[in-house]
Amino acid sequence: MGCCRSSLRPGAAAGPGAGTHAAEKPPRHRSPPPQPANRLSLNAHQAAPSARSGGGGGGGDVPAFAEFSLADLRAATGGFAAGNIVSESGEKAPNLVYRGQLKGPGSAPLRAIAVKKFAKHAWPDPKQFAEEAKGVGNLRHRRMANLIGYCCDGDERLLVAEFMPNDTLAKHLFHWENQTIEWAMRLRVAYYIAQALEYCSTKGRPLYHDLNAYRVLFDENGDPRLSCFGLMKNSRDGKSYSTNLAYTPPEYLRNARNTSRVLFEASYILSGRVTPESVIFSFGTVLLDLLSGKRIPPSHALDIMRGRNIQAVMDSHLEGNYSIEVATTLVNLASQCLQYEPRDRPDIKKLVSILEPLQTKSEVPSYVMLGIPKPVEEPQAPPAPQRPLSSMGEACSRMDLTAIHQILFTTHYRDDEGSNELSFQEWTQQMRDMLDARKRGDFAFKDKDFKAAIDCYSQFVDVGTMVSPTVFARRSLCYLMCDQPDAALRDAMQAQIVSPDWPTAFYMQSVALSKLNMQSDAVDMLNEASQLEEKRQKSTKGP
Repeated sequence: MGCCRSSLRPGAAAGPGAGTHAAEKPPRHRSPPPQPANRLSLNAHQAAPSARSGGGGGGGDVPAFAEFSLADLRAATGGFAAGNIVSESGEKAPNLVYRGQLKGPGSAPLRAIAVKKFAKHAWPDPKQFAEEAKGVGNLRHRRMANLIGYCCDGDERLLVAEFMPNDTLAKHLFHWENQTIEWAMRLRVAYYIAQALEYCSTKGRPLYHDLNAYRVLFDENGDPRLSCFGLMKNSRDGKSYSTNLAYTPPEYLRNARNTSRVLFEASYILSGRVTPESVIFSFGTVLLDLLSGKRIPPSHALDIMRGRNIQAVMDSHLEGNYSIEVATTLVNLASQCLQYEPRDRPDIKKLVSILEPLQTKSEVPSYVMLGIPKPVEEPQAPPAPQRPLSSMGEACSRMDLTAIHQILFTTHYRDDEGSNELSFQEWTQQMRDMLDARKRGDFAFKDKDFKAAIDCYSQFVDVGTMVSPTVFARRSLCYLMCDQPDAALRDAMQAQIVSPDWPTAFYMQSVALSKLNMQSDAVDMLNEASQLEEKRQKSTKGP
């Protein structure tokens, strides 16, 4: 055991953005992993088509991508009943989207699905349609409403995706009844959708068709997700960018003589090929929607922004409840996305890097900020372990984060003591600064300011002169409080690497694994932790 070692860390801990890699099972305590923790890949929801969509946004298990029969989908949607249409244009949409319920295997409960039915002859070649669908179906991410299947039957072409029950961003922004979306939630929407686009880009699918407020959906937890339907072209020829002319990227207008325009419901519709730069332009229009709470043509918004009249852009329903500094940053970002020349627009990685530090209220669930009921189904706690648990073990088995916080706070650094004493020469200014960062982290931890605690503890960890399993355990809990179970699991594993026989490290891994819906591994960790505690107690009592 031991706390403060005046040697190099065995591995750098994961930072706030650590949850974007493929999953591995955590190591067992008898053979700690030799590699640094910053090389571990822990995101189950991105591992494979049949993987889980993973923490931070519900969704549970995402089934493996499959081909469905037309009879299955007809039964699921009540015969494609008009009452089940959820397309924003209703029955007038060229490609209708239906809600439905799909029967699972055996006694499994019904699964809510969304079914997109393409217009006749949009995809004459069934093989080409299947290949496109499978390409999208290979993607799995917690920030997306994932594609789970397709259907080719005669000239029918359909896609099947996870159903998101809490409406679209357009509904919550433009047609709200009870409350408008608060500022922190708007920042979360922008960040989550940027994360989804970045993931798609890294997976070789950077083209998203018709990105707008109707493509942003809210799941059962109120978390925003990007519809997978926009990753699929609306027809085989790829000319599937169809939007109101006022919101069309300017490069399409420049080539208007080579495209066709038709009048559709009093709005001009323009068809053109999507590019990564046009996706960024469309993301800029979504930022405008979030800022203003209404549909403002980009050209008009740019005129306002050039005049630096931030108030004229902002949604009056926010009643000034936002940071002027952050709003200015977001307005500037929208302006960059809407640049006339495609080459002048930022790439998606830059958008994510700018939006991430703007996030606030990370500990507040999305359903609270969105003003919707708390979801009925919470992450399932692991079954009872094989032996009685300590108070820490009981709190972890219940996934009671508040109780875990209290235990970690009252325990202080007791489990870090007794390892190495630092020499006088080691008490340098750098050491004092590092300990000061830890002290500030402790104050923030006590006050339940978990985001600030993460920042301070990260300063302590990043210096690398001292290692503390307690700091890793505390930061792990902070990540859990901020809905980042992947990063929490990494820190719990780091605590194990520092102290291979410390039960708390395993207890924290158990909670993180439960949040990631990896219940079997969570139970294993609880049992190992209880075994270590029992062994500790016996060694303390002696023969």
